[in-house]
Amino acid sequence: MIKSQELFFEYKAYDEGEAATQVLNGIDISIADGEFVAILGHNGSGKSTLARHLNALLVPTSGTLWVNGKDTSDPANVWNIRQSTGMLFQNPDNQIVASTVEEDVAFGPENLGIAPAEIRKRVDDALSQVGMSEFKTAQPHYLSGGQKQRVAIAGVLAMKSDCIVLDEPTAMLDPQGRKEVLDAVLRLNRESGITVILITHFMEEAALANRILVMEQGKVKLDGTPKEVFGQVAEMTKLRVGVPKITELAYRLNLPTVLTVDEFLEFAPLPKDISPAQPIIKKSIPIVEFKSVTHIYSSGSTFEKTAINDINFKINKGELIAIIGHTGSGKSTLIQHFNSLLKPTSGQVIVDEQDINESKKQQRDNRMGVGLVFQYPEYQLFETTVFRDVAFGPKRMGLLEEEINERVKSALSIVGISEDLYEKSPFELSGGQKRRVAIAGVLAMRPKILVLDEPAAGLDPGGKAEIMSELKKMHEELGMTIVVVSHSMDDVAAIADRILVLGNGSLVCEGTPKEVFAQAKMLQSIGLDVPEICKLFTALGKNQGIFTIEEAVEVLS
Repeated sequence: MIKSQELFFEYKAYDEGEAATQVLNGIDISIADGEFVAILGHNGSGKSTLARHLNALLVPTSGTLWVNGKDTSDPANVWNIRQSTGMLFQNPDNQIVASTVEEDVAFGPENLGIAPAEIRKRVDDALSQVGMSEFKTAQPHYLSGGQKQRVAIAGVLAMKSDCIVLDEPTAMLDPQGRKEVLDAVLRLNRESGITVILITHFMEEAALANRILVMEQGKVKLDGTPKEVFGQVAEMTKLRVGVPKITELAYRLNLPTVLTVDEFLEFAPLPKDISPAQPIIKKSIPIVEFKSVTHIYSSGSTFEKTAINDINFKINKGELIAIIGHTGSGKSTLIQHFNSLLKPTSGQVIVDEQDINESKKQQRDNRMGVGLVFQYPEYQLFETTVFRDVAFGPKRMGLLEEEINERVKSALSIVGISEDLYEKSPFELSGGQKRRVAIAGVLAMRPKILVLDEPAAGLDPGGKAEIMSELKKMHEELGMTIVVVSHSMDDVAAIADRILVLGNGSLVCEGTPKEVFAQAKMLQSIGLDVPEICKLFTALGKNQGIFTIEEAVEVLS
C-alpha cells in the first residue's frame, strides 16, 4: 500500500545563508495492506515528518513516495491519497469541529460530496466500529479524551480510509483513555483489515503492532517484529527509545525476550520474601493546606461546571507529591489554585500559614514563592538565548545583575544544562532540553514550592527519564517541595513520597505509592491503572509493594 524510495526531506532555512534542516535522509520502506506498524524514535528523529508525507501534507525534497500506487508529489493525486489515508494528531480537540458527535463524523463525507443516505450509513458504521454509537447525539466537549479520540478515528473511517496514521494519539490521555483508543485501533486492524501506522512513545503500545520501525536522524535504524526489535535492549537504550518495562526486567535477569506479564510468568524465578521497608519518618511541617476548596466554572450560568469539590489535604515541607486522576478529574484546575491563577469558589488555600487569596499583596507575594510549570513548558520559552530566557523571571523581581547571573547559572546547573548551550536559541534544543530550560526559568526565581503539570508529556523515554531524574535530584539535594501531575503510573511510583488521587473532581484517596497502588480495582474503576511491575508481582502472588525494575531485579535475582 505504501512504498518509498530514497526519500529525503529538508525544511528550508528562514534566513538566507543558513543551511536547510534535513529531517528525512534516504528512507526506503514498504508497508503492505492490513499491516499494523509502530514507528518509534526520540524527539526530533523524523517520525512526525514521515507521517505527514503519508497523506501528502508534505512532499519529498527528493525521492518518491507512493500510496496505493499514486505518487504523493503529483498534485493530481492528492485528493485520492488524503481520502484513502486518514491522519490523526495528538490532541483530538484540534480535529473536532461540530457541535454533536454524529455531525463531526459526517463532516468529512459531506466535504467529499457523498449522498445524504450514504453519509448516514457511513456515520452509523464508523461509530459502531469504534464503540461510540450510544454517544452519537452527545456534544464532543463533554466527552473524555479517549472518547474524543475515538470520535476522531470514526471521522476518518467515515471517509472510507484504507489506512489510518496516528501521531501520538494517546500522549495526552489517562490509562483508561489510552486503552480505549488502542482497543479501537486493534479492532479496526484485526477485524476490518485497515492498515494502521502508529507513532508512539509508549513501548507497551508499540508491542501490540505486527512490525516496528525505529528512526534516528531521519533514517530507519531498525525494522522488525516487536520481539526482534525489543530484543535489542542495549541498542534501543542507545537510541533513547527504550523497551517495555517487562522486557527490560527479563533482560536484566538474563531471561528470553518477553513483551507481556503473561509471557514473563513462563520464565519467572520465584521471588524472595522481603521484609517490609520501614517508612522514613520525616518531620511534618505543613507548607500547603487546602481547606474545603471548591471551584465552579461559569457559576450561575447554563454552562456551570463544578471542576473540584470540597478538596481537603495538607502537603508537608520537603515532600514530593504526585497528583493522579483520569482526564477531566480536576488535576489542572487544582494546581492552578496553588498560586492564585484560579481562586476558590469556596474554601481556603493556605501556604506558609497564610490565606493566599486574602489580599492582592498576599497573592503577589505567594506567586514569587510558588513556581508553576505548565504541561508543555517549552511553549513558555520566548527569548533569543537560553540564558536570557531563564533570566527573565529574576529580572522582573528587580534583582541586581550579579544576583541574576548567579541564579541563572545555578538553575541551569541544577537541571543539567551545560554552559555551551547558554547562548543558543532555546528553540534549537531537543524536547527534553527545552523542558529543562523552562523548569530552570521557574527555579531561578527560587520558589519554595515547584508545581509541574505533566512535565514529561510528549517526551521520548530518554527525555522522560532525564526530567524525572532531575526532579528527584532537586527534591533530595535541595529539599524542595515538589508537586507533580502525571498520567504515568510508573513515573509516579518511582519518585513520589505520597500520592493524591482525584476522581470526578473529588479527592478519592491519598497515601504512599504502596498504599495507593494496593487499591488496583479502585484505580481502574476511575480510569487509572497500576505500574507494570506491580502487575507482575500481583500475578506472582507477591504484592510486596515492588514498583521499579531495580527493586524487581533485587527480589527476583
